[in-house]
Amino acid sequence: MKLFKKMSLLAAASLVAVSALVGSASAASSLSGKITINGSTALLPLTLQAAKEFQKLNPKVKIAASGKGSVTGPQAVKKGIAEIGACDWDASMDVPGFKAFDGQVANKVAVIPFATIANKNVKVNNLTTEQLKGIYSGKITNWKDVGGDNADIVVITRAFGSGTRVNYQSKALAGGDIVKKEKNYKEVGSSGDMKTAVATTPNAIGYIDLVYVNSDVKAISYNGVAPTTDNVINGTYKIWAYGYYMTKGQPTGATKAFIEYVQSQKFQQGSLKKLKFIPVSAMH
Repeated sequence: MKLFKKMSLLAAASLVAVSALVGSASAASSLSGKITINGSTALLPLTLQAAKEFQKLNPKVKIAASGKGSVTGPQAVKKGIAEIGACDWDASMDVPGFKAFDGQVANKVAVIPFATIANKNVKVNNLTTEQLKGIYSGKITNWKDVGGDNADIVVITRAFGSGTRVNYQSKALAGGDIVKKEKNYKEVGSSGDMKTAVATTPNAIGYIDLVYVNSDVKAISYNGVAPTTDNVINGTYKIWAYGYYMTKGQPTGATKAFIEYVQSQKFQQGSLKKLKFIPVSAMH
């Protein structure tokens, strides 16, 4: 009798536990809606990973994410074709080349380190601010002038409207110009295209966010400091920016829940760090 009573209590306890699990699962998955995210290709790997995790927890929410450059993010939000505009600058304020997008709210989601990269055949491992300004302004055209081989430098840059370009120009080039040239010059539309172009073009130089850097290209030190997340955090490496999710007014519903998930300690300290982004809290 005592055994039967004990088993009944255990069964009841199990039932309560299962009910609690079911309750919490249905509470988590009761969220529904569709979120369209446009904009920054620098932030795209983070957005895609977060979307995958969030949709697993909230199967009734559908997320569609694409990247064509930072400026297309707040533009899409303004037109009402996206709930979130991923942008490598705070588009609610004026920045060089771009006016503020009125009525939009900047939700800070990541710290993005950017790196100067070169084709693997390039012998140069470090460049100074002045050398980079010379290369991108067209005053320095041969690798031998910065310690490399006697070969023409092929300059690869992002098209106007890229957040990576905005940040690289203001930080790595200290506001210096990127001058279009007749030869040995190419503009690309995304971070992925930048990596491919530099990897497949001998003597090429370019710039990209750290998440895309792998053994296909060479990362170049800046003023003697390697582009690493540790060096951004300790203050020695200066080419970085905050990444934002722009929304029309304060986010609500599924959009708010998704942004909060990306800002959560779980995601910031987990997947975000694995992707070579830096948690926002690390720079406070």
